[in-house]
Amino acid sequence: MAFDDRDEIGTPGKPRTPPTRQLHWSNLLRGPFDIKSFALTGLFVLAVFYTMYFMRAIILPLVLALLLSYLLTPLVRGLAKARIRPPAGAAIILLTLIGLVVYGISRLAEPAAGWLEKAPYSLKELQQKLLPLKKPIEKVAQATGEIDKITTPEPETAKPQAVVVKRNVLAEAFFTQTPEFVASAVVMLILLYFLLASDGVFLAKIIKLNSRLEDKKRALSIMREIESQISRYLLTITAINIGLGLAVGTTVHFLGLRNPIMWGVLVALLNFVPYLGALTGIICMTLGAVLSFDSLGYAMVFPASYLLLATLEGNFITPMVLGRSLTLNPVIILIALTFWGWMWGISGMILAVPILATFKIFCDHIEPMAPIGEFMS
Repeated sequence: MAFDDRDEIGTPGKPRTPPTRQLHWSNLLRGPFDIKSFALTGLFVLAVFYTMYFMRAIILPLVLALLLSYLLTPLVRGLAKARIRPPAGAAIILLTLIGLVVYGISRLAEPAAGWLEKAPYSLKELQQKLLPLKKPIEKVAQATGEIDKITTPEPETAKPQAVVVKRNVLAEAFFTQTPEFVASAVVMLILLYFLLASDGVFLAKIIKLNSRLEDKKRALSIMREIESQISRYLLTITAINIGLGLAVGTTVHFLGLRNPIMWGVLVALLNFVPYLGALTGIICMTLGAVLSFDSLGYAMVFPASYLLLATLEGNFITPMVLGRSLTLNPVIILIALTFWGWMWGISGMILAVPILATFKIFCDHIEPMAPIGEFMS
C-alpha cells in the first residue's frame, strides 16, 4: 500500500508538518527556563507591593476616587444632557453626596453613641443571660484544670507578678487616626471632583496617541466598554447592598429591635465585604438582640432573619442580576480579601472586591489577559 506524502492543505510532494499551535507550545516547553527574567519579574512585583503598602495614605484616596468616579460619571453625563457643564455638575453631585453623608452621620451618631455608652453594663447583662450556657463550659474547664494540677509539678518559688499599665486603646486610635483620615478624605474629594469635572479628557488623550483611524476606533470602543461595565457593576452592587440593608432594617423593625435604621445602614456597609461582612453583621445583631430581649430563643430570630436574607441575596439575587460574566470566584474573593486587608486594613477589605472586579473587566477586554479573567470568573 502506498501513502501520499501530502501536507495538511493537500499539496503533494511536501512533508507533513504539525500545526503551528503545536510547534508554538512545544517550543515553549522545550525552551530553556530563563531564571534571570523570572527573578527580575518577581523582584518587580515585590517592589510594587512594597510601594503600595508604604504609600497607602496616598494610593488609597486615589483608588477610592477612581472607583467613585466610575460610579458617579453617569450622573455627571445625565446633568450634561440637561445643559449643566461637567465642572458644575461634579460640584452639585459632590455637595449632595457630602450632605447625605453628614446627614446620615448626624442621624446615626446618637443611637451608635447610646450603644457604646451602655457597652460596659451590657456586657454584664450579657454574661447573666448566657449563664445557662456558661455553666457546662466552666465545669469542663474546671475538670481540665484539676487534671493539669495532678500531672504538672508545683513550682518551687512563686515569681513576682509584673505590673501592667492599661492604656485606653480607643482614645489613642481616635487621636492618631483621625487627622490622617480627614486628610485622606479631603484628598479623595479633590481628586474625585477633578476626575468628574474632566470627564473624557484622558480618553481623548489616549485616542490622540494612536496614529491610525482603526486604532483610534478600537481604543475608543474598548475604553467605553470597560467604563460602562465597571460603572454597571459598581451601581448594581451598591443598589443590591442598599436593598439588603432596607430589607434587614424593615424586618428587624417589625420584629421589635430598636434603631432599625442603624442596623440597615450597618448591613448595607458591611455587605461590601463579602462573607466576612455578613459574619460580622450577624455577630453584632446577635449581641444587640440578646441585650434587647429577655428570651434568648426570640433573640435568635434576628440573626436567623439576617442570615436568610443574606443567603438569598448572595446565592440568587446577585448572580441573577450581574450574570456569570461579572460573578467572581469565591476562592479568589477570599484571597483578595486576605491580601488587601493585610495591605490596607479595613479600607482594603472594602475595596478588595471592586478592585478585583475592575481588574477582571480589564482582563476580559485585553486579549493576552483573557485567560486570567476566565480563571477569576
